[in-house]
Amino acid sequence: MDSPYTAIVGRVFIATAALLAAPFVYGGTEPKTKPEEYSSHVKLDKLGIGAEYLVHSVAASSEMLFVPEYLVVEVALFPTGNEAYSISTGEFTLRINGKKSVLFTQTPGMVAASLKYPDWGYRKGVEVGAGTDSGGVILGRPTSVERFPGDPRPGQQRLPNPPQAPKPEDRSGIEKQQPVTVDQAVIESALPEGPAAKPVSGYIYFAFKGKTKSIRTLELLYQGPAGEAVLRFF
Repeated sequence: MDSPYTAIVGRVFIATAALLAAPFVYGGTEPKTKPEEYSSHVKLDKLGIGAEYLVHSVAASSEMLFVPEYLVVEVALFPTGNEAYSISTGEFTLRINGKKSVLFTQTPGMVAASLKYPDWGYRKGVEVGAGTDSGGVILGRPTSVERFPGDPRPGQQRLPNPPQAPKPEDRSGIEKQQPVTVDQAVIESALPEGPAAKPVSGYIYFAFKGKTKSIRTLELLYQGPAGEAVLRFF
């Protein structure tokens, strides 16, 4: 007979696999009118490429959301003719400080999963405990999130909500739009893949756990059907 722990692990695995294998719709971003409007750009025979280095941020509506441990680059592709072209994020790599080894793109699903479940691979930290007769409080422990429907763990570690003043009733009759979460923004704004016949833009992601201050030179490398190119940011 399977133990409760084995059952929970199995459910977590299923939830993660479903998130990574889901048929995500990558809407991308709104491309500018030409490659020259991006901080780095290049023109090949059949394709123009523009790119913008966004460090750890992605745009969602009117705000910028933080994506830790990933470098974010917005890429825009402009066909020079009327022929359809194919898009693949695997055609891009990132070179830091001129090193021979490069960073490869990570799938939006993988990035979103690491953001949605941050406590799966958190780094070791210091936990400070303070006890009272009625209970205790632990500081420094990463907040747990629900890994699958009915996961009991977040409730076991949840602290009581602080008292809040009553909120005024909204009498406008207008339904407020729910804010986009960072994992949703990562997927929805990712660079679309597949055939295209018009300019397309979106974000690509590179895993990076170092300090951005250590980056002295940064180059986006393209190698695909349209040829090869180097887009230098600094």
